[in-house]
Amino acid sequence: MVKYCLFPVAGFGTRFLPVTKAVPKELLPILDKPLIQYAVDEAYEIGIHNLCFVINKYKLAIKDYFMPNPYLNTLLIDGQKQEKLNCVDKIFENCSLDFIHQKEMLGLGHAILASKKSIGQNTFAVILPDDFCFHEVTSVTYQLYEIYKKNQDKCIIAIEEVEPHEVKKYGVIKGKPLKGDKNLFFVEDMVEKPSVEDAPSNFAILGRYILTPEIFVFLNQTKPDKNGEIQLTDALKGLAKIGKVLAYKISAKRIDCGSVDGYIKANNFLSNLG
Repeated sequence: MVKYCLFPVAGFGTRFLPVTKAVPKELLPILDKPLIQYAVDEAYEIGIHNLCFVINKYKLAIKDYFMPNPYLNTLLIDGQKQEKLNCVDKIFENCSLDFIHQKEMLGLGHAILASKKSIGQNTFAVILPDDFCFHEVTSVTYQLYEIYKKNQDKCIIAIEEVEPHEVKKYGVIKGKPLKGDKNLFFVEDMVEKPSVEDAPSNFAILGRYILTPEIFVFLNQTKPDKNGEIQLTDALKGLAKIGKVLAYKISAKRIDCGSVDGYIKANNFLSNLG
């Protein structure tokens, strides 16, 4: 039922300069695999094989990463080294890859709007590689997918509890738990990066979504914020007002790799797992 996944990866990653002047942030490795590979694997493992990447003209290295390299393969006489490329090769061989060029980076909502032609009238997942999510049983996208299968008229968003002083970094929901599942919430409203005083809860929205095609209608109606950006949160707020958004408190270890501290923390976390 969910056959498409969108990866908005057009940002410049300025917090990682100077390395991101030449290397896209999404290609920075967590141990021996780049962030984008973990994100793509999350979609692939639940059978989503139509992968759409919103990039800009300076981040073609992301496209190159997923393309075959016959010359490199001829150099890899060592079979063990060849196996290391299997995770990339299977994506190219089994998936449809669409690279969408975003001319201006005007917010997450704008990036999603850029994918409208590729997604069409299909429900789709969205994965932000910055949010590195480690799961022991099922991935975050799979958890959302299970909720969506029973609520196909609604968008499903991932949330987790954060410390009150951290709410200013996130979109935050106002919602009521549904009967029978303490981790599932009916979303009434949401606020983008509120102050502690104005936050309706400490449930923060994370970089995992399943969105119905109705989101494009609301994004088209969403006015840019004070920074000229179209926020996905504002469009989802409109859908929430008509009862079309559920939020699920995820079961996973999430690390924000959008900062250098978080990126180092993710590497240390996986390294310590052995």
